[in-house]
Formats: sequence, structure tokens, C-alpha cells
Amino acid sequence: MKKVCVVLLSLVLVFTAVNILMAQEKAKTSKQAMAMPAADGEQLSRYIMKGNHYTKWKLFPGTKKLYNGTEPHGVLLTTYANNVAMDSIRKKTSFAEGSIIVKENYMPDKKLAALTVMYKVKGFNPEAGDWFWLKAMPDGMIEGSGRMAMCIQCHTEAKATDFMFTKMPK
Repeated sequence: MKKVCVVLLSLVLVFTAVNILMAQEKAKTSKQAMAMPAADGEQLSRYIMKGNHYTKWKLFPGTKKLYNGTEPHGVLLTTYANNVAMDSIRKKTSFAEGSIIVKENYMPDKKLAALTVMYKVKGFNPEAGDWFWLKAMPDGMIEGSGRMAMCIQCHTEAKATDFMFTKMPK
């Protein structure tokens, strides 16, 4: 009987230790997934596509899925904002460091053509509001990132609204 109790107690201890180790590993993986990426196209793409998938974020306030868009984006757009951006919108302030806006750009047939992303990185490019720009294809291939002249040239027209054209809610 004593041997059975010792064996059962040993099994309980082993299972407890395994559960603790698994919980620690899960917490470590979760922290790594949530760490903000550097101002780097590959890291940002990986972050929004795998570590913190943008489609789980809220839609940019005042928009809906597949709203009418304009060039150079798409005929139809869906725009998502991460929690940092949503908090800035709610507070009616300029976008805080770590804000990410992801715009899905669709063709008239509702086929996804590209993702265009704005990521606020403190000190990255003060002349353009510290925005890091990314354009990726639906398959994840990056078409451009960083200080993208075309994006900056166009969005400079919206400098008064922190380089954002999408209308902010009142």
C-alpha cells in the first residue's frame, strides 16, 4: 500500500511539474508573439499575419467591411486598427507609438489585391509622422516597406490628421 501511495504521489508531482513548465512556455511564447516588431517589413508582416493576426482587430471606427475606396489603394477597402491605434482614436489624440493600421485593398470583384500598412515607430521618420509603411501581397510577399516615397508623398496631404485619410469619428 505504501508503494502505491509513493508511486501515485510521484506521478502527481511529475504531472504538476510538467503542467508548470508548459504554462511557463506558453506565457513565454505569448510574450514573444505580443512584442512589437522593429521597423522592418519582414518583422511587421510576420507580426500582423501570425503573431497578432490583424483580422482579429477591430475595424477602423466609422468604416465597415468592403467600403468604397480610392486609388492607389483599391476600389473596395477594409481597414483594421490595433488596440494602441484604437486607444488613440478613442482619446482623440495623434496616433501613439505602436499604432498599426492595416488596410485590405480589394479589386472590383472583391478579390484581395494587397495589404497596405501604417505602423507608428517613434523616431523612425519624424518628417512623415514616424510612420513606417508596408505594402504586401495576399501571399505575404512584400512589395515595399519603410520610408515609401509614394505613400509619404500622398499622405503628407493629411499631415494635419497625423497622415491619416480615413475619417476619424467625432
